[in-house]
Amino acid sequence: MKTAAVEENHNGLIALGLLSLIVGVVSGLIGVMFRRSLEQADRSRTLFLVWAHAESVTGFCIVVVATAALTALAVWLVRRFAPQASGSGIPHVEAVLRAEQPPATLILIPVKFVGGVLAIGCGLALGREGPTVQMGASIAHTIGTLFRRDADDCRVLLAAGAGAGLAAAFNSPIAGAVFVLEELVRRFETRTAISALGASAGAIAVARLIHGDLPDFQLAAQPFPGFGTVPAHLALGVVVGMLGVAYNHAILGALTVADRLSRWPVEARAVLVGAGVGLLAWIAPDLVGGGDAITQRALEGTGSLTTIALVFTVRFALGALSYSTGAPGGLFAPMLVLGAQAGLAFGKICVHWFPGVAADPTAFAVVAMAAFFTAIVRAPITGIILATEMTGSFTLLLPMLTSCFAAMIVPSMLHCPPIYDSLRDRMPKRKGDPAH
Repeated sequence: MKTAAVEENHNGLIALGLLSLIVGVVSGLIGVMFRRSLEQADRSRTLFLVWAHAESVTGFCIVVVATAALTALAVWLVRRFAPQASGSGIPHVEAVLRAEQPPATLILIPVKFVGGVLAIGCGLALGREGPTVQMGASIAHTIGTLFRRDADDCRVLLAAGAGAGLAAAFNSPIAGAVFVLEELVRRFETRTAISALGASAGAIAVARLIHGDLPDFQLAAQPFPGFGTVPAHLALGVVVGMLGVAYNHAILGALTVADRLSRWPVEARAVLVGAGVGLLAWIAPDLVGGGDAITQRALEGTGSLTTIALVFTVRFALGALSYSTGAPGGLFAPMLVLGAQAGLAFGKICVHWFPGVAADPTAFAVVAMAAFFTAIVRAPITGIILATEMTGSFTLLLPMLTSCFAAMIVPSMLHCPPIYDSLRDRMPKRKGDPAH
């Protein structure tokens, strides 16, 4: 009897593993299509702005109106067809895994896809990973249901599909799998680990086949830092930790203000933010959108301290305002932008005032990407692996550990909860839930 039960469990595990590969392949395909669409949208926005500047006042009016209209359209799609597609989508995935929300229907996938391309493509400071994570989770749940898996297996596949979406979004397979264990389910168990690894492997195979296998960001080779840099990286973690707390409050504060304007239609609020984004796109086109180009420039050490501070301030405000619209889009990419800017500024100050401690400020930019993510999400292993895979900078693991250690302590001492916990708490509970 015991042998039969073990054999049945092994067979179930093999079937789950095979399904996770299928989930990963489909999620990876959708994820890379979404990424390609965003890249095309960025190119189209750049050409559109070049044309508009040639048209002077008329072009300015067209840019503002078009950006406002596209933002409103993205928000209308969410309100009309799939309210669960609002914002990042990761809080909804976590709520489903905790049985606080029902799984999303398949209509979420086209709404998230089209709405995300419209919102991020027109210039909102939102990330591509939120949509790919939620679309991957929806795909996984559908596949689990089609293959008649039980509720536990569907839940495991849903988490694995979410991780596959992250892997495809950032070309980071290990971070995708670790994200499932560290953030989504917050425990290690064999079935979940196998499914997460299988789904991430399937997703990254498809993504790299179509999109290539180079890291998302190009970075000059970094030497192994000496022990003398430890105090500097601890200080960086403290600074970034405080900035992360401020960004959490900014996101939640913007959402609170949006709630107070609930008498206005969501589309009207989106028009206001979209018009502001259009104005910024006219003045400084490089500062709008997902922000990968901004992060890349930071990793090249580009910009004076004044410029870096200005970019950080604008993107800080733009990220919170963009998220408050409820348009489809995530938080990861905007976090990476802010982390890289903060780290580069810190590094330049260190190089100027303490030249013996640091030789290259770009190393601090990479470390701060992981630390800023850690301060906000409170998932340090995911943050470290994500920054490492996206830059190929494995020599900076020790500084990342040091800074993330400090970046974890600061928000904990300031009683600032992780952002996805706060966002999930804002969601309505399922009827009948004790907390409802």
